[in-house]
Amino acid sequence: MLFISIQELEAAINYWRDKSPSSGESLVLCSEASCLAKSYALMIIQSAQRIPLEGLSEAERVAFQVYLANKG
Repeated sequence: MLFISIQELEAAINYWRDKSPSSGESLVLCSEASCLAKSYALMIIQSAQRIPLEGLSEAERVAFQVYLANKG
């Protein structure tokens, strides 16, 4: 089973925030950062340091995989 650390998830969110900054008066996150932020928030609330990759939704997995492919 593959796991994602909270630090790696935070890095993925920051990748998407840099790639597509918040916009509008309400500073809405892009869809990729927004969906990853939900799991990140749950990890903080639950004091979890890692989550299983298969615990992510399809949209979260895609956003995370794109981050991994481009993180240089």
